[in-house]
Amino acid sequence: MPRVAKELSALDVKRLQHPGTGGNVNFAVGGVSGLLLQVTPNNGRTWLLRVAVGGKRREIGLGGFPDVTLAQARERAREAKDKIRQGIDPVEERKAARAALAAARRRGLTFADATERYLAAKLDAFKNAKHRDQWRNTLQTYAMPELGPVLVDAIAVQDVLRVLQPIWHDKTETASRLRGRIEAVLSWATVAGHRTGDNPARWAGNLKELLPAASKVAKKDNHPAVQIDDAPRWFADLRAREGMGSRCLEFAALTAARSQEVRGALWEEIDLERGVWTIPGPRMKMDREHRVPLTPNAVDLLKGLPRFEGNPLVFPAPRGGELSDMTLSATMKRLHEADIAKGALGFVDRVSKRPAVPHGLRSTFRDWVAERTHFPGDMAEVALAHRVASAVEASYRRGDMVEKRRTMMAAWADYLTGKDRAGAKVVRIG
Repeated sequence: MPRVAKELSALDVKRLQHPGTGGNVNFAVGGVSGLLLQVTPNNGRTWLLRVAVGGKRREIGLGGFPDVTLAQARERAREAKDKIRQGIDPVEERKAARAALAAARRRGLTFADATERYLAAKLDAFKNAKHRDQWRNTLQTYAMPELGPVLVDAIAVQDVLRVLQPIWHDKTETASRLRGRIEAVLSWATVAGHRTGDNPARWAGNLKELLPAASKVAKKDNHPAVQIDDAPRWFADLRAREGMGSRCLEFAALTAARSQEVRGALWEEIDLERGVWTIPGPRMKMDREHRVPLTPNAVDLLKGLPRFEGNPLVFPAPRGGELSDMTLSATMKRLHEADIAKGALGFVDRVSKRPAVPHGLRSTFRDWVAERTHFPGDMAEVALAHRVASAVEASYRRGDMVEKRRTMMAAWADYLTGKDRAGAKVVRIG
C-alpha cells in the first residue's frame, strides 16, 4: 500500500523551505492523497495534485500559496478527485472552459469597441467633428472607467447606475446626455446582434424608477448677462480695446450670435455687398442654415479686419487656428475689472450679480427687444436661431423678413452705440 503522508498544519506548510540545491521540490502535505506543495529554488510555492486520470499520471495545478490556503487546497483536491471518479478530467474541463470563454470574448464586443463602431456608423448623423468629439469625450470621461472593458451583453442596470449616480445631482445636464449616449450605443449593439434584452440605460420604465427626473434636480444657472442700461457703456469700452478677441466679441454683440458661430466664421460665409452672413447648418446648434443680416456697423467692422493668406477664418487666433472661448471670456473679464478700476460697479448680471460672460450678450439682446422695443418676440427668437413654431420660423426665414430683422439689428446697433435717441424704432419704457 502507498505510504500515507503526514498531515501537516498551516504553520508546518508555512515553514517549508527549498533545500537550496537542485530544481523544484515537492512536499506532500497530507489530508488528501497526492496533494503536494511545490517549492521552487527562489521559494515560489504552488499547489499540485498528483493523480491518475484514465490510467495516466497527471499533476493538476490548484493555485499558488499563500493566495490559496492549505484548507482551500485540500478542498480543491477533493473536488478534483470527485470529478475524476465521475469520469470527468479536470484538466480537460478547465481547457474547455477557457476555450469557451475565449470564444465568447471573440464573439462579444466591449462597450469601448461598441462606442467606436457606433460613432463610425453614425458619422454622417453628427453635425460636425466637434460634436462627435464631444460624444466620445463625455463617454470616455464618465462611462469608460466603469463600462469600457465590459462586454455589452453583460452590462446591466446596476452598471449604468454606477456611472450616472455620482454625477446625477451635481452635473445633471451632463449626466442626462451621458445616459442618452450610453442608451444609443447599447441600442446599436442590440440591433447589430451583440446583445439581447432590454436596454439597461433606457429611461422610461427603467432608470426613471431609480433616479430623480433631471428637471427636478438640475440647477437653473443662466449665463450672467450685461444689464440693458449698462450695454452702451460696455460696448464703448469694448470698441476702445484692440485685439482680435475684442473684435470677435464686438461682432458677437452686434449679431447676437453664439460664441462658437462667431469664432468659427469663415470669409466665404459672408457677403459684404449684400450685408448677409450665412452660417451653414453643420455649424449651427439646430443643424439648419441661419442667415444673419449685417448692419453697417458690422460690415464696417469686417472691412477693417486683416485677411491672412491661406487662412479662411474671419477671426483667427495668433497662431492661425480658431480663437478659443476663453479668449472672449478673458476679454469680458478685463472689461469688468477695468470698469471697477474706474470707480464703477463693473458689468454684472442683474439677478445673480455675477460678472457677465460672452453668451450672456444674447440674453441682453433678448431683454432689450422685450423691454425697450415693439419688435415681435418671434422675430427676436429667429435672430437668436432658437427653435420657434415651424410656421412662424418659415415666414421669418423668407427674404423680406430677413430685411425686417435687419431693421431690428440696426436698432440694436444704434442702442449699443448710443444713437437710438434720434430714431423711432426703439421705445424706452421707464
